[in-house]
Amino acid sequence: MAPFFVLILTLFSLVGTCFSSSLISDFHALISLKQGFRFESNPAISSWNSSNPTSICSWAGIKCFQGRVISLNVSNLALYGSVSPEISRLESLMELFVDGNNFTGEINIENMGNLLFLNISNNQFSGNLDWNYSSLANLEVFDAYNNNFSALLPVGILDLKNLKHLNLGGNYFFGEIPVNYGNMIGLEYLSLAGNDLHGKIPPELGNLTNLREIYLGYYNVFKGGIPREFGKLVNLVHMDLSRCELDGSIPPELGNLKSLDTIFLHWNRLSGLIPKELGNLTCLVNLDLSLNALTGEIPYEMINLKRLRLLNLFLNRLHGSIPDFVAEYPQLEVLELWTNNFTGTIPANLGLNQNLQDLDLSSNKLTGTIPKGVCASKQLRALILYQNFLFGSIPEDLGTCSSLVRVRLGQNYLNGSIPNGFIYLPELNFIELQNNMLSGTLSERANSSSKPTKLGQMNLSNNQLSGFLPFSLSNLSSLQILLLSGNNFSGPIPPSIGELHQALKLDLSRNFLAGRIPPEIGNCVHLIYLDLSQNSLSGSIPPEICDIRILNYLNLSRNHLNDTIPNSVGSMKSLTTADFSFNDLSGKLPESGEFSVFNASSFAGNPRLCGSLLHNPCNVTALTSKPGKSHGAFKLIFSLGLLMCSVVFTAAAIIKAKSFKKNASESWKMSAFQKLDFTVSDVLECVKDGNMIGRGGGGIVFHGKMPNGVEVAVKKLLGFNGIKSHDHGFRAEIRTLGNIRHRNIVRLLAFCSSKDTNLLVYEYMRNGSLGEALHGKKGGFLSWNIRYKIALDAAKGLCYLHHDCSPLILHRDVKSNNILLDSSFEAHVADFGLAKFLVDEGASQCMSAIAGSYGYIAPEYAYTLKVDEKSDVYSFGVVLLELITGRRPVGEFGEGVDIVSWIKQATNCRREQVTDIIDSRLTAVPHEEAMHLFFIAMLCIQENSVERPTMREVVQILSEFPRSPDFNPRLPSSISNRRRNPEKLNEKMCRESYFLV
Repeated sequence: MAPFFVLILTLFSLVGTCFSSSLISDFHALISLKQGFRFESNPAISSWNSSNPTSICSWAGIKCFQGRVISLNVSNLALYGSVSPEISRLESLMELFVDGNNFTGEINIENMGNLLFLNISNNQFSGNLDWNYSSLANLEVFDAYNNNFSALLPVGILDLKNLKHLNLGGNYFFGEIPVNYGNMIGLEYLSLAGNDLHGKIPPELGNLTNLREIYLGYYNVFKGGIPREFGKLVNLVHMDLSRCELDGSIPPELGNLKSLDTIFLHWNRLSGLIPKELGNLTCLVNLDLSLNALTGEIPYEMINLKRLRLLNLFLNRLHGSIPDFVAEYPQLEVLELWTNNFTGTIPANLGLNQNLQDLDLSSNKLTGTIPKGVCASKQLRALILYQNFLFGSIPEDLGTCSSLVRVRLGQNYLNGSIPNGFIYLPELNFIELQNNMLSGTLSERANSSSKPTKLGQMNLSNNQLSGFLPFSLSNLSSLQILLLSGNNFSGPIPPSIGELHQALKLDLSRNFLAGRIPPEIGNCVHLIYLDLSQNSLSGSIPPEICDIRILNYLNLSRNHLNDTIPNSVGSMKSLTTADFSFNDLSGKLPESGEFSVFNASSFAGNPRLCGSLLHNPCNVTALTSKPGKSHGAFKLIFSLGLLMCSVVFTAAAIIKAKSFKKNASESWKMSAFQKLDFTVSDVLECVKDGNMIGRGGGGIVFHGKMPNGVEVAVKKLLGFNGIKSHDHGFRAEIRTLGNIRHRNIVRLLAFCSSKDTNLLVYEYMRNGSLGEALHGKKGGFLSWNIRYKIALDAAKGLCYLHHDCSPLILHRDVKSNNILLDSSFEAHVADFGLAKFLVDEGASQCMSAIAGSYGYIAPEYAYTLKVDEKSDVYSFGVVLLELITGRRPVGEFGEGVDIVSWIKQATNCRREQVTDIIDSRLTAVPHEEAMHLFFIAMLCIQENSVERPTMREVVQILSEFPRSPDFNPRLPSSISNRRRNPEKLNEKMCRESYFLV
């Protein structure tokens, strides 16, 4: 018996020894892994205690079985660093999850024969995934989505005979899809979307008959169409082949896929008819064929799609009527058919039997009336029917449709009155009813004590509305854009208008408003645009207007205003456009501020106005009322007095000038940011009227030549009176700007300051600003090659500010006038980093003090009044559109239209239509290159700031353009991170401008 017990004890000892050695091996592998991790403070990883190997099974993210680690999960722990090759020592591992972190470098997983689930997605791994897949023989799920892998698609994956789920999307794999990927017959999920793949989609993928989901689109570019062999994928539930430039027709064989609930084929070049066979897909929930070139009518067979919730056919070439059966889809939530050629009426029952939430039938040729039950479900959020031929009245029920968020009914023939309560709906944030035949009055809000509305933009212009402006408009506390021009409103402008504290744009022009301009309008301190022209307003111009310190556009023309133009209004530095013409204004025209650079036409039709700008000198004799001899005597006395004053003044000026030069070094301080061979006195010699070369809200610019021959630009800052030379914050910022060194940034040479004046000394750019070069008489001389180089140079400068200098700097006022060109037309970014000091000062703010210049302002500023680096990116996108079109951002497209909205309407965001907008002065423009620059511009001006690239990404895309007709722009990782997700993109950004200027 004793020997038996000895044998048993020996066996247990051997097992324990194996158990212990295996556990220690796993322990060392995990400790090596931890050493490669980087993290701020992470309790989970901190629990990995290196002092006790036997405790590893209790560590966070670790699971064990029979003394071996079988599961490692460190998902979404904000880790960065690398994943050590030692991880392959975890030989018993069955599950490995490292997704949702910021790991970089290469990763190599091998010798894990038990591994079933591997998820390395949503990191920054790079390399080629050329692993020894035969050592991972049991792998069933492999997810490498959203990394930076760059190579041909790995063919070794074919060794994974048990693989069911493969996601290589959102990387930089290039080349063609291997034909033998069609041999992975066990696959149930395949995603190759969001890469740089090209060639044809292999018909052999039709052999993957177990496939339930397939994603191949999003920035891949495939020649040819959808393989007919896909009709064999009978188990397919979800098909997403969107945005990969597929052409040809939609194969009728897709009608065999009876299990399909989602088809996304949008944003391709598909043509021909919608196959009637799609009517066989009775399980279909989501059908998106938008942004193609499909023709014909909606097939009758689609009557069978009773489960449909989303039907998107917008931006095609479809015609005929909208079938009545669309109104009978019981679960329909989204119907978007905009920008086609549909005719006839909107189905009368639309909305009655459905959960309709988003309806967009705009830009068609529809007639008839708006269905009365369109909001019967009380879930309707978007009602967009603009640019049709609809008539009749707006259904009264819409006045109680409390779910509405967005309404666009403009450019129709609607008549009757606006339903009571319509503009005061609690969730409404956008309403357009412009260019109709609406009449009646605007009702007061029935219950002013109810929940405040969210309305941000309202456009009722060009109708026949009448009556007084309701006082309850002031209750619209979120209102930012109010357009009521071209109506028959009468009576006074209510003083309560001043309670619209968030208003950015206010247009009450072309009405019959009378009385005085209420001084309370000065309380609308965020106004950028104010138009009260073509009314019957009288009285004087309220000086309180000057309290609107960022006002860019002011139009008071064609009224009955009298008295003088207040000096405080004349001194506004923010104004870029003003019109006081055809009133009864009198007195001397202010010559301070921007008035000195306005055209005389801005003051025409005011015969009693005088001043040098009008070439109508003010007549001092008008000050006396006695005729005859006393008049002549007065002239003589006045002339002698004037002569004596001139002599005294001249003498004093000479003495002061000598004293000034003598004491310049004492009263001025100069901080040089590099070795300079000139003094502050040399700089001051430049600051005189004869040397002025530019003027804007931020300051006056003078050109000067130093004694050593160096040319400089001296900017005298305006709006800094409250920032004295001893302000250490300001001086520290200037010092930071002075230390910036980059080839594409205008170099700040020195900063000069006295008690009340600040001067910035820059290197001189001989060819002036891009705005002058592009929009001036010689704009045609900027060839396409020069323009492309300017775009790249400017992008590099901004990239440096955003990503590489310390501290990082926002420009805040990116525009063509702030991109300067040297003698070789190399672009240099100027005027960066100063805007925040202007906003702190109160005396003379300009638009650039807040968020950029008129026409360049990012749409999110309308909602947040905040700027970040993506605001600069948006503005840069506008500059790119200027380079492509040769047009200014505003002023060339009609009322309320800027270059961004004009571009979207002219091209439908299609790159191939860029030829419709290219500057006509250019010759021999490379079409592919123009498409590429247009593509980048459209990325930069996306409505959602998160979807815009960074400036580093912009530089990368601009730099990688090869002169090849097969080129497809390769997006950097973080853009891909946002666009790789195979969910439907928001194509509506192409045609809805959320910030109307």
